[in-house]
Amino acid sequence: MKKFDIPTFYQSPIISRVKNLRRDADPRKKDFTPTVLDFGPVRFLIARHFGFCYGVENAIEIAYKAVAENPGKRIFLLSEMIHNPEVNRDLLSRGITFIMDTHGEQLIDWDSLGSDDIVIVPAFGTTVEIEARLRSIGIRMEAYDTTCPFVQKVWKRAESLGMENHTIVVHGKHRHEETRATFSHSRQNAPTIVVRDLADSQRLADIITGKLPLEDFYSLFAGKYSDGFVADRDLGRIGVVNQTTMLATETQAIADLLRLAMIERYGISEVQQHFADTRDTLCYATNDNQRATYGLLEMEADIAIIVGGYNSSNTSHIVELCEEKHPSFFVSSADKLISQEEISHFNYHAQCELQTRDYLPAKSVVTIILTSGASCPDAMVDAVMQKLLGYFPDARKVEDVISEIEGAASLA
Repeated sequence: MKKFDIPTFYQSPIISRVKNLRRDADPRKKDFTPTVLDFGPVRFLIARHFGFCYGVENAIEIAYKAVAENPGKRIFLLSEMIHNPEVNRDLLSRGITFIMDTHGEQLIDWDSLGSDDIVIVPAFGTTVEIEARLRSIGIRMEAYDTTCPFVQKVWKRAESLGMENHTIVVHGKHRHEETRATFSHSRQNAPTIVVRDLADSQRLADIITGKLPLEDFYSLFAGKYSDGFVADRDLGRIGVVNQTTMLATETQAIADLLRLAMIERYGISEVQQHFADTRDTLCYATNDNQRATYGLLEMEADIAIIVGGYNSSNTSHIVELCEEKHPSFFVSSADKLISQEEISHFNYHAQCELQTRDYLPAKSVVTIILTSGASCPDAMVDAVMQKLLGYFPDARKVEDVISEIEGAASLA
């Protein structure tokens, strides 16, 4: 796989070594059990796979390249590069300006841009409409387009389904940058609708099967379907794609539900004419992160700490998985560990930050799951681990623990 030139301050002395050991021992990723770092009074379970993925590393490399290659020029990002506040803050400190916020609200007027300006397209991609606007200004966005190749794969799949006269059902969050981009590209070739979850999909299935009247479609999915969508015509042939960071199990459940709806409406013998049996379009990194999280959950632990940006979709899904078994704390940085007694963490469901006391159990040995999303630098996970280790004065030295694991790996 391609090696990316990532700034050294995103790398880490602990996590990177652990990842390298696992990669060398298991290059085909057949083993999703976590790495155990035993410091004595505290043990960390480190996920087999987490942190920067191919698409994120590619985007970061291109963004820093844009800065280095264009001294004196104005450099803009269409919106957040990735959903990590530290990465975006660093880019801003280097003179990059955001044109829009993460929700698509305009921060810089299009008319203020000129053909000499540099515009970076973020990893999420962008809409067909914004692409056209940039070209009309004379900006060559292709020079610094960091759109993730796995997002582009979804666009191509949607295009091929549209050419076969299928309506595209996008499993995603309709206000998320990636879903807005996918929706825009998909609707160029096919009627398109966005469903958020199984509840949304059940409503769509009920419309398909006649359990809900067709006219309910337009109110239930207001703002989530393409212009000119005609429910009784466009729900006769469908295919499912997704925002690449959604839960793989949920995407599959949605596809299964809608396929059953088509069987109920048209019969099993005709279902292939009405439902495209698509392969899952979830990206490999999201898949690996989620499989590694399931591997973590097979182990006994006292708490889980997940590091990442609070608006990161893939990180939020890792939090949801961990919450099913353990008290879980979603933090954006080590600064959120206020003390050994108190932690500030994000409640994804209520969309607010909370303070919790006594989050570390009073035990002779505390076991902590530690992982992150695909947009989180390893250095931030390192910082969280180091801060937690500081709360255990009798903990073994980091170098001793890592050297022990390296020695065991060399004997395997």
